[in-house]
Parts: sequence; structure tokens; C-alpha cells
Amino acid sequence: MIVVEQVGPLATIQDLGRPGWFDSGVGPAGAADRASFRLANRLVGNPEAYAGIEVLLGGLVLRADRHRTVAVTGAPAPATVDGTPVGHATVLELAAGRTLRLGLAGAGLRSYVAVRGGIDVPPTLGSRSRDTLSGIGPRPLRSGDRLPIGPAPHTLPSVEFAPMAEMNTDTLTIRAVLGPRDDWFVDAGALFGGEWTVSTDTDRVGARLDRHAGPPLRRSVTHELPTEGMALGSIQVPPSGQPVVFLADHPISGGYPVVAVVVDADIDAVAQARPGQALRIHRA
Repeated sequence: MIVVEQVGPLATIQDLGRPGWFDSGVGPAGAADRASFRLANRLVGNPEAYAGIEVLLGGLVLRADRHRTVAVTGAPAPATVDGTPVGHATVLELAAGRTLRLGLAGAGLRSYVAVRGGIDVPPTLGSRSRDTLSGIGPRPLRSGDRLPIGPAPHTLPSVEFAPMAEMNTDTLTIRAVLGPRDDWFVDAGALFGGEWTVSTDTDRVGARLDRHAGPPLRRSVTHELPTEGMALGSIQVPPSGQPVVFLADHPISGGYPVVAVVVDADIDAVAQARPGQALRIHRA
């Protein structure tokens, strides 16, 4: 077991999701920043799909019941073990009774905590991920939770530290492919002009964008669109004209037109973009 002593704004159990359930109306969910999540598992010697903890902004405190090997990646929340600062993206050895505390990250949104053996809660539809849109999977963590840890894998951690690029706090640049409904807009190319700002209306479902400068996205086709499938990274445009970039817990179908889709390699960066951060979209 590992004991949750304190939770910040939100902490959920995540793995790499539950693909294959679209026909039942269930999306994949999973870690919002997949690269950071995979790295945390690799650092502690877990297979990449083992369940860990996704932490919004920081504020999580964990206490080891016995010796545990852990790692923290993603948004660089300052970490301490019994008050002593420890490195980000490093292998941490917690003796029994020792406490790992995450402060508030100065950049990025989501940190990841992996424990050697993985968080061993019961899976739902083949995954231990929390889907915040549907409510499927283990509930968000609360103070006092005791999380079961699975048996340690046979592989051993191969590195003690993984160099990571600094989280971007300046203007974030991402790439997107136009379509499938770019012909529903007066000027779909306006998506690529000027800057957008990440709205405060941002969560695991999607990141809403406000126009910082440049022309708005105005529809030329005003009738309703029949409900159609929505992919991860879809940029859907509701009547307000504020695009929403769909993230891990996005709905699997929708009735608003999708003007473009963010390339897969840039979705993790959107998941780490903070409200108020400037964002530019380039044509892929």
C-alpha cells in the first residue's frame, strides 16, 4: 500500500487508457500527457502501461507503508522527501514511513507519479484510468486513501535520472491538419493566424481557446451537423466560435464541426498548457 495523506486540486489514477469501446459509447481516457506518463513508469522499471497517478498542479502527499521506488515526471512540481528536496524525473527510494510531497508546479499542468509495481486497483473495461467525463474508473483520490501496489516487475530501473526539456511557459506552437469540416467556415485558415490564449475553461476533456488577436472563426454553414465521431486532438468549434482542443476524456461523438485536428505528437503539449498561456497553431 501507499497512503494518500493530502490531495491538491485533483489527482486521479491513470494508465494508457481503454481503447476498443467506442461501439459502447466509452472513450479511451488515460494519461493526458502520455510521454511524461510513460517516462515515469520507465524510470521505476515498470511496463509503460502500468497505472500511476496524474496530479493537477501539485499538492499531493504520499506516505510509503514499506520501501517503495517512485518517480515524478511531467509538470515540474517541486518535490521533497521528509522535507528534503529531491530531483524531478529521478528514481526516488522511499523507506517505510517516509513521505513524498509535491508542491505547486511553476509550469505545466499535470505531474505524474509512478510507483514500482503500479497502482493495483481493480480495472474497469480493461483499464484503471479515471474518465472524468463518463465517471468510469476509480474515483479521484482523497486524503486517507490506501492504494494497493502490484508486485514489482522483473525488470530493474535502468537509469537514475532522465533529462527533460523545460516546460514551455511562453507561447506554445502546435501543428494541426485542416478538416474534416473546414469547408463549414468562412475562412478556416484563420485558425492559423495570430495567437490564441488557453482559457480557464480547460480540463481533461479539452482545452478551450480564446482569440488573442486575429479574425474569428465564423461558420458559413449554419445548419446542424449530424452527430459524428470525434478523435483525440479534434479542434471542435461550438457556436461561440471558441475552438476546443479535445484531450484524453473527450466525448467520442459530437454535433459541432471540427475545423482541424492537432497532430498526435503535439497533443501532450496541449495537455500541459496552462490557462492564460499563448498558443499558435501552424498548418501541418
